[in-house]
Amino acid sequence: MLIKSLFPKVVAGSGSYRLIVYVIALAIVPKMLEAENSPPQSDSARLERLEKAVELLQQRNTELEREVSRLRKQASKSEPVSEKQSKVVSDGKSEVVKTEVTEEKKPVYVIPGASEFKLTLGGFIQAQYEGGDVNAFEGRFAVGSGETKDRFRLRRARINLTGDFAEQFDFKIEGEFEQSDLGITVRNPDGTTQVSTATRTEFGATDIFINWHRFPEFNVKAGQYKAPFGLEQLTSDTTMFFTERTEVTDAITPERQVGVSIWGKPLSNLFPDQKDLLTYAVGIFNGNGRNNSVNDNNEYMYAGRIELRAFKTKFLDEDAWLKLGANAFTSRDDTGTVLSPAGNLRVNSDGSLSSFTAPSPAERDAYGFDATLHLGPFELIAEYLSERVHSRSEDGMPPLFQGFRADGYYVQGSYFLIPEKLQLVARYETFNPGQVANDDLTSIAGGVNYYIRGDHIKLMADYFHTWSDFRESNPSFGKDEFDEIILRLQLMF
Repeated sequence: MLIKSLFPKVVAGSGSYRLIVYVIALAIVPKMLEAENSPPQSDSARLERLEKAVELLQQRNTELEREVSRLRKQASKSEPVSEKQSKVVSDGKSEVVKTEVTEEKKPVYVIPGASEFKLTLGGFIQAQYEGGDVNAFEGRFAVGSGETKDRFRLRRARINLTGDFAEQFDFKIEGEFEQSDLGITVRNPDGTTQVSTATRTEFGATDIFINWHRFPEFNVKAGQYKAPFGLEQLTSDTTMFFTERTEVTDAITPERQVGVSIWGKPLSNLFPDQKDLLTYAVGIFNGNGRNNSVNDNNEYMYAGRIELRAFKTKFLDEDAWLKLGANAFTSRDDTGTVLSPAGNLRVNSDGSLSSFTAPSPAERDAYGFDATLHLGPFELIAEYLSERVHSRSEDGMPPLFQGFRADGYYVQGSYFLIPEKLQLVARYETFNPGQVANDDLTSIAGGVNYYIRGDHIKLMADYFHTWSDFRESNPSFGKDEFDEIILRLQLMF
């Protein structure tokens, strides 16, 4: 009774916990009995000894309760807990109370398959509405049966897995459930299909790479990912200020390629406080797009980019910085290679644009410059891109197309009306495919972004107005000005 009164919470536990209590009690109670059988003492002395004994017992009891709680938590993690639930059932004549035992489900957890110390499962979904002259800002303004109708659309739906190893390796595997409108077909020199995404409806890979990051000045990256060319192209799909990239970016940048590159921040150890001052990346790639297991020839694409943070300071108690960038790439391509994997480049007879597949061997040389100015809630971005597409002879066969130079630029501004919540954006862009007279495409756009929880949950609303110089010069092909709205809900997980 004495033990039960001193340890009321613990004795009610299981047999193993009771044993712990009795062992401790056997060590303490004899001391108390010895104190009671000792020669008579004054009332104050006996009261003082009793208070000390009680204080000691309370302290031991508290420690024991903590240990029991810890053991119970461990037991709950390793074994499912069975619970009894009472349920009233009827046999048609009377009601009886029936006790059922249900087993608690184990918690969800992930076990690394190898020796990685970190695994992260994530992804994002972009659902949107498109209305008006859909895709006109990309140069696709067919009329009648060829036009894209107003629609609800899953723009992107991706899932990814990233991980880190103690040996300074990290990796990423990401795939896309939703297919782009732009179907791409790569053909062999004899005209047979090498690879096609025109009818793909299944899951497809976006980024799959391994990166060695032992030295921040010298990372080595191998796999499939975006070639280091184009500021807007390299900006993540989830952090863009507009729902869609500019036409000049989609038409000229090489997008994702298969290859290997080195990249890093050369000043990371020399000047840790200025590690972001300079960033570089150079790589060698097959040059014929993503999800393609073969190279179109024995030539490669070479691409490189360098970024310089000109300054970073405080202006009116706000962060202020300026970043400058430059990039270039060159590639020798075989017949059937898609020269615009991310967008539209070829000018059609009606002035619209479509994906450009080389009808004969070609060679590409491109370069670009960009600048980003950030002043507190305000940000201004400008980028210029230019690409020269050469036709070349091979095996004595004359080229089947004339070379051309495509170029364009955009200027984009943004401002937070409510810090980190409500943002206004505006953009002006112009693109010259350079293949026929007056084939320029120009657009202005404006939008509003509402960040519910940063980029993880946000709403975007954009308006695009586009006009075609070719259509204006050739009115027989139809209207030359187009309008479109895009509404998007983005969720990252």
